[in-house]
Amino acid sequence: MVRADAGARPLVDVRLVPALLVCLAAPAFFVLLTPWLGWILLAIGLGIAALLERKDVAASIPSLTRDLSLIAIGMLIVSVIPLKAELDDAAMIRFTLALGGAVLVPYLVSRFVYRDHAIRFPWRGGGRWTLWQWAWLVAVLVLGWLILPFYFITSGVYENWPVVDTPDLIARLFVGVGAVGIWDELFFICTCFALLRRHFADATANVLQAIVFVSFLWELGYRAWGPLLTIPFALLQAVIFLRTRSLAYVVTVHLLFDAVVFGVLVHAHNPGLLGAVFLVPAP
Repeated sequence: MVRADAGARPLVDVRLVPALLVCLAAPAFFVLLTPWLGWILLAIGLGIAALLERKDVAASIPSLTRDLSLIAIGMLIVSVIPLKAELDDAAMIRFTLALGGAVLVPYLVSRFVYRDHAIRFPWRGGGRWTLWQWAWLVAVLVLGWLILPFYFITSGVYENWPVVDTPDLIARLFVGVGAVGIWDELFFICTCFALLRRHFADATANVLQAIVFVSFLWELGYRAWGPLLTIPFALLQAVIFLRTRSLAYVVTVHLLFDAVVFGVLVHAHNPGLLGAVFLVPAP
């Protein structure tokens, strides 16, 4: 058996059932905060995938069961820690170990246990950035400057992040926001999206990875009407990655967005510190 070419990857077929169940474990873990439900969804999803492949209903190379298991491993590792934003030493160590493990362990399992190269991190991608890519970087800053202060301050979700009122805490927030932003692209795009694309059309894989992406961001603190922002962002990042084939570019986009997030959080917790940089005054 050989893998079907990219054009033959289905938008919807029976294999979508186990893939959706595995991805729905993310809201169980990170939105409902109900680990047992996440475990059940993962077990059922992987079981159905294995049954389908055993019966040759969706037999293919690569294995859907193996690829879904890599996504499941990553989610399980992340789910062992609370994702509430904290800046003390213990919290930063927890985040480093859990988020780092969620990327590293699936990669190592794929590479050395399953003996394939399902997970890759194409840093340079398609070469030099084009004019539209540079224009989008500027647009990201402008859109973030216009939208994020209104979202964080009027909804009150800035309170989901700790007060940062000293140089040390501000520095820790800067490092933490940037590090999580980089991790998002390593796990949700280069791991989840890349694995799902081996079995489904790009649009289907994108929606599935967005379920996981947005669920993680919800527990992290992007609540209230935050999904109205995070869903389009998650979907668009995958589309940009397909266009550019560049991890460096999607990371740059994410870091610019997160730079505005950082500025808004500092602004919200320290009225007057940044002057009139943002249109929405600090509470």
